[in-house]
Amino acid sequence: MRGPDEQQGWVFSYVSAEERVPADHPIRVIRKLANEILAELSEDFEEMYARQGRPSIAPEWLLRAMLLQALYTIRSERQLVEQLNYNLLFRWFVGLRMDEAVWDASSFSKNRQRLLEHEVSAKFFERVRERADREALLSAEHFSVDGTLIEAWAGRKSFQPRPEPPQKGSGRRGRMQKNDTHASRTDPDARLYKKSFASEPKLCHMGHVMTENRHGLIVAAQITAAGARAEREVVAEMIEQIRRRRRITLGADKAYDDPKFVAEMRQRGVTAHVAQYTGQRSSAIDRRTTRHVGYEKSRDRRKRIEQIFGWIKTVGGLRKTRHRGRAMVNSVFTFTCAVYNLVRIAKLRPITP
Repeated sequence: MRGPDEQQGWVFSYVSAEERVPADHPIRVIRKLANEILAELSEDFEEMYARQGRPSIAPEWLLRAMLLQALYTIRSERQLVEQLNYNLLFRWFVGLRMDEAVWDASSFSKNRQRLLEHEVSAKFFERVRERADREALLSAEHFSVDGTLIEAWAGRKSFQPRPEPPQKGSGRRGRMQKNDTHASRTDPDARLYKKSFASEPKLCHMGHVMTENRHGLIVAAQITAAGARAEREVVAEMIEQIRRRRRITLGADKAYDDPKFVAEMRQRGVTAHVAQYTGQRSSAIDRRTTRHVGYEKSRDRRKRIEQIFGWIKTVGGLRKTRHRGRAMVNSVFTFTCAVYNLVRIAKLRPITP
């Protein structure tokens, strides 16, 4: 028997959003992890706001909403607010009641500078990493590093001559380059660059991640200016973030096969498991490194970073950033890396929601 097509405009429901979300839904574990980490940041949130005045939107709500944006590949804050209006799962995750009004999309841009000034993304990333360390998910000896280009929110036409170009260029022996004489008027921090001869140069930033080789979790993340030496120059700073207590190995691709880089790593107590360059010049990696079994293992594990970059750009929505300025892009990039770690931790350590 065919059922009637009855449509009601108003209806009372006694079923809560908590009951509507399936008990085995994977987002329940992510929500529990996020709530525990946000509770640890409560004191930092207190310092961000004045003691008096009208209550603002809870920073925990904003961060949970941003986490949803990365998890579900929502392209803009305006679309995110639209989803929060009628999506029961999103309301439940953020903590909104069914009849509670959603804030305006401009609230994200108004609070983004406050979150940036107090380094909330970096603190959130650090708490997620500490959680993975407490769960014994991080390797203490074997790591990998790589970089990728994040396209800037700026068009090629905005790349115009600088009014006051520098006297010395950034090229070899002070040679002037295009990025020395020109800059984007939309995002001055973006640089015109390409990683391969076959690709087209674009205005972009360069994102770097360092992962541990046990489970492929990100232990350090940073955005720098795009450049030929950027990948090698940022490694020393990222190594200091992992708080190592012993000699470590560091896997990397051929872009890191540079004598100065390998020598610097050895001085810092790091064995550089760099893929050997087979072009016109000789490689900086010799039999002292390649004869060990761990060298091939590091090269195989390093490929996991490409999967991370793929997730960040497709699911996380950072193939082309929607923000301007290196500091803001770095904040969003770091937060997205923290979200990736949350997803990995939820899969590696099943936690009762």
